[in-house]
Amino acid sequence: MKNVRTSLIAAALLAGASLAAQAADLLDDVKSRGTLRIAVEGTYPPFNYKDEKGQLTGFDVEIAAAIAGKLGVKPEFTTTEWSGILAGLQAGKYDVIVNQVAATDERRKTFDFSTPYVMSYPQLIIRANETRQLLTPADLKGKKVGVGQGSNFAEQAKGFEGVEVRTYPGATEYLQDLATGRIDAALNDSLLIPYLREKTKLPVKAGAAIGKPATNAIPFRKNSPKFKAAIDKALADLMADGTYAKISTKWFERDVSKPIENK
Repeated sequence: MKNVRTSLIAAALLAGASLAAQAADLLDDVKSRGTLRIAVEGTYPPFNYKDEKGQLTGFDVEIAAAIAGKLGVKPEFTTTEWSGILAGLQAGKYDVIVNQVAATDERRKTFDFSTPYVMSYPQLIIRANETRQLLTPADLKGKKVGVGQGSNFAEQAKGFEGVEVRTYPGATEYLQDLATGRIDAALNDSLLIPYLREKTKLPVKAGAAIGKPATNAIPFRKNSPKFKAAIDKALADLMADGTYAKISTKWFERDVSKPIENK
């Protein structure tokens, strides 16, 4: 009887410890660990990519590192394809994704989000020698459009009538197919276009804006109110002390946290 009672007590203590671990706020985990685990694609310039020396760089990388600094911990980056990045967050492989994630209602069912830190809009990318008028979804009828698998752009493109949507692991792959004529257009973030024009040799250019401006934010696991408050404060402090504007201007020549006109 004594052994049974001891076993029951041990089981109850174990269950209690498990529940306590599950209930722990993410901020406690991050502080205890001393690192903020950050996921990025690593192939999405100018947001996050590897430079000629193989070092991870880009707007999101600098913003994420600055956030970690405000939290008093070190940034620890993981690179993964966009197609599996949200699943990895759900599985607890990292704490946050800082990779231009649109804070959609559907995603909010699974994750909590920081306050928005970037505002942009979906925009077509077309070949530099494209002469056809591609201004609206209707103009894309019968065309092939490339998008990132699992992205909000993919969901948007699937709503275009008569369009063949081709999904890819990331921007690098579908931009190559666009440049070689395998697809007619791509759909991505408007902030990507100036970088493509100025920093790469791909024969592509900006097409028309499609849809409404979107807000991008930082997703993380649900039910961590202390962590959300800390991330939001870190972002607010970066904007207040000029750090955000300095990083944003470096990469985009303007403050991308502010609304822009859908042109």
